[in-house]
Amino acid sequence: MLPDEMRELRAISDRLRAAFEGAGYGEVWTPTVEYEEVLERGDQRAAGAGLRLFDGSGRVLVLRFDMTIPIARLVGARYRDAAVPIRLSYFAHSYRAVSRGQVQAREFLQAGIELIGAPGPEGEAEVVALVIEALSQAGLEEHRVGIGDGDLYRSLLADCGVLEKDRMPLLETLARRDLVGLGAQLSDLGIDGADLELLTSLPTMRGPAEILDRVDPRAGRAVENLRALNALLNKRGVGDRVLFDLGLVRELGYYSGAVFEVYDPAVGYAIGGGGRYDKLLGRFGRDLPACGIALDLQRIHAAGAAEERLDRESSK
Repeated sequence: MLPDEMRELRAISDRLRAAFEGAGYGEVWTPTVEYEEVLERGDQRAAGAGLRLFDGSGRVLVLRFDMTIPIARLVGARYRDAAVPIRLSYFAHSYRAVSRGQVQAREFLQAGIELIGAPGPEGEAEVVALVIEALSQAGLEEHRVGIGDGDLYRSLLADCGVLEKDRMPLLETLARRDLVGLGAQLSDLGIDGADLELLTSLPTMRGPAEILDRVDPRAGRAVENLRALNALLNKRGVGDRVLFDLGLVRELGYYSGAVFEVYDPAVGYAIGGGGRYDKLLGRFGRDLPACGIALDLQRIHAAGAAEERLDRESSK
């Protein structure tokens, strides 16, 4: 990052920080390096995605993959008796191992919020609305949040008789939006008829809240939760910035309810994501519901530049 870029990136960070602090989210900092067994306790895939090294005793260390698991550990250790809800924010670098030849960053700067101890759609609405407002204050104008349910597709796979060992490859394919590959994998597992139709059509359902009225009744509980969330977002005045995406899944396994993806039409990639993870904190000593969103600051910077460029081109 060169000086002009750094000035712009710092300005974005300052505006996001002000929005988070104004909503009562106190900033925390956690170690860059974690013991591998700590990350494995949170999620096996998170540990496997990190960059590894060893300490002087030969214990395996991992550069943190994301901030959610370290904050879950922090809450278990330092907020054991604190009143809820606990509102935390962060600005920190995370690291990811990537395969040779992949055009992905190994190091990225994240900003995010975690709402600890707030169950149900009310907590999710607070997080989504705050992120939408914070990004507006940071200079974006076209950003949107896609919302799905992290448990929906998993539960439908179980209902359709897909064995647990076969579910993760299907979820990984769905996370890549490879619907052709998804259909082929399901057929190879012997899924056909109405079950195949349900599992291949559901991920194509994306749009305003009206799509929830067309979902198969077998997805009833998840749909009711999404309807409740939509009503709360409308009350907060941000319902028009939200799309419902029933094919949205997050790669990490600790998500247990609503999941989010933040994007801007000016760029062709997500600029953030998150969701509800009610089962994670209990692994670190304090069993509390929680949800949050992480944002990629460099992608936000790129999205802002792309919006400005499109505005200039449209005004010519």
